[in-house]
Amino acid sequence: MKTITLMAAALLAATSAFAQSAAEKSGINSLVGAAPKTEDFVKEVSMSDIFEIETSKLAVERTDAGTKAFAQQMVQDHQKTTGELKQLVDSGKVKVSPAAAMSDDQNEALGDLKALQGAEFKKQYRDDQIEAHEDAVDIFGRYAENGENAALKAWAAQTLPALQHHLEMAKALAD
Repeated sequence: MKTITLMAAALLAATSAFAQSAAEKSGINSLVGAAPKTEDFVKEVSMSDIFEIETSKLAVERTDAGTKAFAQQMVQDHQKTTGELKQLVDSGKVKVSPAAAMSDDQNEALGDLKALQGAEFKKQYRDDQIEAHEDAVDIFGRYAENGENAALKAWAAQTLPALQHHLEMAKALAD
C-alpha cells in the first residue's frame, strides 16, 4: 500500500510540474500574470538571448546605419545578460542550466530572416525584435514580481528596465 501511495504522489508531482511548464509554454501563465517556474524562466531567457544575438549579428551585416547601431547594442547587451545568467548558475545561486540553443520556432524565424534582403529584411528584423522584447519584458516582469529564486528574481528586476528600453528602441526603428 505504501508503494502505491508513493507512486501516486510521485505521479501527481510530475503531473503538476509538467502542467506548470505547459502553462508557460501555452501562454496561460502570461495571461493570468503568474510567474514562470525557474526552469522555464532560465530556458526562455537563454533561448531569447541566443535568438536576439544571432538575428542582430545578421542585421549588423545587412541594414542601414540606424538599424545597425541598434543591432550592435542588442548583440552587446544580450551577450552581457547571457554572461550574467551564466554567473548566477556558476555561483550555485541558480541550479538550472541555460539552454544551449534556440527553439525550433526561433531557428525557423532566423532561417526566414536569412532569406530576406533590403527593406523586407529590415522590416522582419524589426518585427522579430519587437516580438522578442515584448516576450522578454513580460517574462522578466512576471519573474521579478513573483519568481521563486531570490537571486534570479533580483536579477530579473535589475534587467527589466533595459529590456523595456530595448522594446521602445525596436518600436522606434524606421520601417
